[in-house]
Amino acid sequence: MDTISQVMQYLITGLTTGSIYALIAVGYVTIYNVTGVINFAQGEFTMLGALLCVSFVQSGVPLVFSIILAIVLTACFGFFMERTTVYPVRNANFVTLIIITIGVSIVLRGAGLLIWGNTPLSLPPFSDSSPVMILGAVLIPQSIWVFATLVLLLGMLYLFFEKTVLGTALKACVINPKAAQLMGINTRSMSAFAFTASAAVGAVAGIVVTPITGAIYDMGLLLGLKGFMAMVIGGMNNISGAVFAGFLIGVIEAFSGGYISTSYSDAISFAFLLLVLFISPNGMMSKATGKRV
Repeated sequence: MDTISQVMQYLITGLTTGSIYALIAVGYVTIYNVTGVINFAQGEFTMLGALLCVSFVQSGVPLVFSIILAIVLTACFGFFMERTTVYPVRNANFVTLIIITIGVSIVLRGAGLLIWGNTPLSLPPFSDSSPVMILGAVLIPQSIWVFATLVLLLGMLYLFFEKTVLGTALKACVINPKAAQLMGINTRSMSAFAFTASAAVGAVAGIVVTPITGAIYDMGLLLGLKGFMAMVIGGMNNISGAVFAGFLIGVIEAFSGGYISTSYSDAISFAFLLLVLFISPNGMMSKATGKRV
């Protein structure tokens, strides 16, 4: 493989992985912007969606219906989680809420191990598996599905937040929850909706990546951590920044794994996180905020 095709292969691999990190980061940002909670169970939503979809397919349910069922059930779990673990202690301090989400994450991983075991499972590709050659590099069609899913979700989120009444209400809760409440917006419902939507996004991320990487009970641990890194690097209140950072982390890991060693790729991405935090503690693309007085 010559230099150009090698670089292109690493780039394709990095962008594919980065798309998954970006999808998970979108879920983090959605919840944080509405509730102020960092949900460390976001990665487990990815695991739950993937393994539920595999179970439905293995039971004989057609792939399309399996995907829909897995997303709906994961979204319902996101709603259930918010109502039973976050909402009852909504006035607790920030650290307490984080510990609760970590606890939910641990419980979900344990449940995943009990239900599905520790054997990796997979899904069939969503379309023809014949690879596409780009400058000597191999692009599998499932990677195109990953890219397309990210673009579609970003487009839907933009239309939702900018063109719908519910989206406008969510934005109002982010900007000034007390004022939104005085205007008749039910901020409690907005919190539940944010968890439900982010769980659905996490499930989508897990489902589209499963034909490439497989699915296992602890897959959400590292994916969730990388999604959180993307959120922090891009700016905790900025969806586009989180998406860009997700791509950047994926590319850094691919090139460091290819030119240095895969053993160090995670360490290098974490070192990059620390570097960004030293230079810009609020993230590379954080939005300026302030109050008019």
